[in-house]
Amino acid sequence: MTETSSPQPSETPENVVGNQEAAASSRPDVLLEQLLKPEVQESLTTLVDNLPKLTEMLTVMTKAYDFGKSVATDPVLAEDTMASLSGFAKPITTTAKSVASAAIEAGDRVHVQGDQAQIGVFGLMKMLKDPQVQKGLRYAQAFLDVLNERDQQNKR
Repeated sequence: MTETSSPQPSETPENVVGNQEAAASSRPDVLLEQLLKPEVQESLTTLVDNLPKLTEMLTVMTKAYDFGKSVATDPVLAEDTMASLSGFAKPITTTAKSVASAAIEAGDRVHVQGDQAQIGVFGLMKMLKDPQVQKGLRYAQAFLDVLNERDQQNKR
């Protein structure tokens, strides 16, 4: 027992065209209803009053966008920026690599010496004459002074 499907009344070509026309005719009605609302009319009035300002803002924003786009896509500017950044970063990375290398080497020396190398009072006094030790001690003293000043300010 097989049934043949026949188009439903709402699916016939005449009804489909009729539904589209009804929807099209109801759109202007909905639009008119929206336009008749007082808050929509106020918003439209405000928008129309501010159109010169909005146009000016849009012009400025368009110029800014065009400038940003030209800067972002300029290969010469990008190359110059990268060169200046690398010129700025190179001394920092060189110093960081040097300090890291010295720290690793010092750690290796301490590990090799183990507990065998003890520092006595005379060894400490000899170390105090070393310019690098003096520099480190001055840095430590300045660092502790800054921490002390900040601690005093926070207590107030």
